[in-house]
Amino acid sequence: MGHFRWLEHWPAPHPPLWLGRDEEPSGKRLPVWPQEHLLGHHRALRGKRCRQPAHGSQKVECGKFYIVNGEKKWITNGVFADYFTVAVRTGGQGMAGISLLLIERSMPGVTTRQMKCSGVWASGTTYITFEDVKVPVENLFGQENRGFKAIMINFNHERWGTIVQATRFSRVCLEESIKYAHKRKTFGKRLIDHPVIREKIANMARQVEATQSWLELVTHQMCTMTPAEQRERLGGPIALMKAQATKTFEYCAREAAQIFGGLAYTRGGQGAKVERLYREVRAYAIPAGSEEIMLDLGVRQAMKRAAL
Repeated sequence: MGHFRWLEHWPAPHPPLWLGRDEEPSGKRLPVWPQEHLLGHHRALRGKRCRQPAHGSQKVECGKFYIVNGEKKWITNGVFADYFTVAVRTGGQGMAGISLLLIERSMPGVTTRQMKCSGVWASGTTYITFEDVKVPVENLFGQENRGFKAIMINFNHERWGTIVQATRFSRVCLEESIKYAHKRKTFGKRLIDHPVIREKIANMARQVEATQSWLELVTHQMCTMTPAEQRERLGGPIALMKAQATKTFEYCAREAAQIFGGLAYTRGGQGAKVERLYREVRAYAIPAGSEEIMLDLGVRQAMKRAAL
């Protein structure tokens, strides 16, 4: 599961960098990193050019550096990362004042510490602080104050990755429930022979299969549409599908736990997968857009399309 989470978040920091670089290449190119060099990613910190840094450090030569101050929680891979894709505010309020910077761990003022979360232990979830970090202007991707667009363009694919995982984990809950129900006996009968258990499995199956079919349909569209068509047409459906996938995952995790009983409350043993996946639900329902935000976005995108 650790590798799976790493793969999900690998696309998150990279496309904004490539998109930003293509928009206006700066003097510093995106480095070709060996596989063990990871990127963290986070957003919306404060960056300024040409000011007197705090803590008595030397004055920055005007126009050559950004001074970044800020902090952010829940940064995936942050404790392992050598580079960070950072959205900083370099202009006024709103999306027009956001720029993308590449900040290197080796730069003075960058500190990280791992956060203890209920699930997804392998993801290295991190609390990161930037204190008067001196970032060369060559580490700017794209044009100043135009980084927001590059971040938004990447969200569809990031959410798609979350949907793939949540759908697969839902199916794991279903599979484990079916296998256990065929061997566990109560009152002289296998669990699968009790109508109430079959109903639970049926409801899990119908939701998993429906979500899988929707996922395959949208995946086909992502493979056949141009990037511009995807941005115009798929934002709403992917948002709704993200909510569908995580709600299905939560439902299946709960029903599987009910079928396994106390075994699903115990780490290790026959219910190990179900116990662990039950803890992972919130890590899919909240990041990349919470269910409430995704449902609202799906409707707003449909209204926008209808008005065209």
